[in-house]
Amino acid sequence: MSGTSLDSVDAVAFEFDAAGCAMLASHSEPFPLPLRQQTLALMHPGADEIERLGRLDLELAELFATAANNLIDQHQLDRQRIRAIGSHGQTVRHRPEAGFTLQIGDPNLIAERTGLCVVADFRRRDMAAGGQGAPLVPAFHDALFRAPGTHRVIVNIGGMANITLLPGNTEQPAIGYDTGPGNVLLDYWIHRHQALSYDRDGAWAATGTLVPELLQQLLRLPFFSAPAPKSTGREQFNPDWLQQRLVETGFDNRAPEDIQATLLELTAVTISNEIKQVAATGSEVFLCGGGSHNSLLTKRLQALLKPYALATTASLGLDPDWVEACAFAWLAGCRLDSLAGNMPSVTGARGERILGGIYSP
Repeated sequence: MSGTSLDSVDAVAFEFDAAGCAMLASHSEPFPLPLRQQTLALMHPGADEIERLGRLDLELAELFATAANNLIDQHQLDRQRIRAIGSHGQTVRHRPEAGFTLQIGDPNLIAERTGLCVVADFRRRDMAAGGQGAPLVPAFHDALFRAPGTHRVIVNIGGMANITLLPGNTEQPAIGYDTGPGNVLLDYWIHRHQALSYDRDGAWAATGTLVPELLQQLLRLPFFSAPAPKSTGREQFNPDWLQQRLVETGFDNRAPEDIQATLLELTAVTISNEIKQVAATGSEVFLCGGGSHNSLLTKRLQALLKPYALATTASLGLDPDWVEACAFAWLAGCRLDSLAGNMPSVTGARGERILGGIYSP
């Protein structure tokens, strides 16, 4: 799994059957800076796009294959026991309003380099059936974390943030959708001003002062008040969008740390607002993704979500750093077993669909 943050490729060995599941091993493959820059550039319109896309499709596949091979070799995994690699690919455009999404990282090349079956292209079948193609991880959350009689919310904070509501009544379907930016704007802003890849524990944001007027202007974006199903990405939340908002609101000369504090509050408020709208008071809330390590963000969520109980998915037996990678291993298993991988109650698709294509070794 390589998400919108583009910081690394997460690879896991995930084993599951009817009796249960377990994460056997994990590996994080660094994202080379030049490749990251080229991929970020492709996420926005530009010259010679088809040529650049074709080259990146192969370069990213090489990186994904390296991540898989390094995971296998470092942990001495038996290749004969590996049914498949589930490769999400790198999203370079997600335009549900136009009916398309695009993930690259050629699965043919991954199969060739690893000698293993690859399952990829998970999102487009759901989109063909009228769905958003995202988020897809709620189906995994439902399979792994649902507890009869207990209302739970799983919050994934990656580059973007999404929530999954798991009702205690097992007859009620799960719902889930993107809430808006997770780390993407925070990471961009600190990299621009301090050349750091992320704001560890929200330390820099903690030195700033919230700008309430700016926060209110940002919250007026129609996406935040739009009903589910909904999904988003860098097409909406990107440096150009942020800079335009700062200029329009007259806060472009405000101290950078104040902007960082406000961006952190934007993430916290948009997540907590959605949880309070859809989840019963006192529901258990579990965080996963890189944002779960941001202690200031966690404190703000705790304050905004009282009296909801807040923890990470580690409390449920799965390290919060690896939940999304495990989800795509699970989705690959669903494809091999001819089981539906989407949830119409989440994506808005016309029905359940088997997701992904199979690329034999």
